[in-house]
Amino acid sequence: MKRALRIAAVAVVLLVVLFVARVYYSIRFGRQPTVDPALVARSVHQEPALLAEAKALPVARTFPQSLHFQQNGTFCGPASFVNVLASMGSPVADESAALEGTGLCLTGICIGGLTLDDVAQVGRARGRTVTVLRDLTPEQLQEHLRRSNDPARRYIVNFTRQPIFSLGGGHHSPIGGYLEDKDLVYVLDVYESFQPWLVEREKLFAAIDTVDSSSGKKRGLLLIE
Repeated sequence: MKRALRIAAVAVVLLVVLFVARVYYSIRFGRQPTVDPALVARSVHQEPALLAEAKALPVARTFPQSLHFQQNGTFCGPASFVNVLASMGSPVADESAALEGTGLCLTGICIGGLTLDDVAQVGRARGRTVTVLRDLTPEQLQEHLRRSNDPARRYIVNFTRQPIFSLGGGHHSPIGGYLEDKDLVYVLDVYESFQPWLVEREKLFAAIDTVDSSSGKKRGLLLIE
């Protein structure tokens, strides 16, 4: 009897901890702060002519015209897969559907955020072949960016915003393609305040060539086939 009571007490404590954690993360990350458009404008390219050229790339054309933006500040990884799966003809309704069966983010919040390996797990749970690409050289990154225009492939990039925007932390978003003649990468940012943007390959490499403190490993790319 005492053992059963102890187990019940532990279960209650765990439920309370999970509830408090969910409330905390909902307050902290649920309402995403608006980003200063001037900051985005001076950090990356969103000129209409360049965006139109990027949107015409073969892979970019497969993505929904209106991206699915992350529902809270921790959902950039699963939100990226919502868009990737839609572009590959196997859409899911939202992040919760993308996460189904992964065992991740069970509270409705991805506490601590998701690592590159975690996000790979999301794609594999949806039946996709996902390859984690880390420790890339600048030349290897460029080769994958060239291949990002291949309609048989999709890429999700994991980067930190600091080298690009001088603020912010780790983030995941799909790559829509690569304008090789301009050496610009088209990033379909799933954070609504940023919107899709283009950035110099060298700048993106600096943002990828960083360590994710959650995993202790380098950031990188996911190749989805």
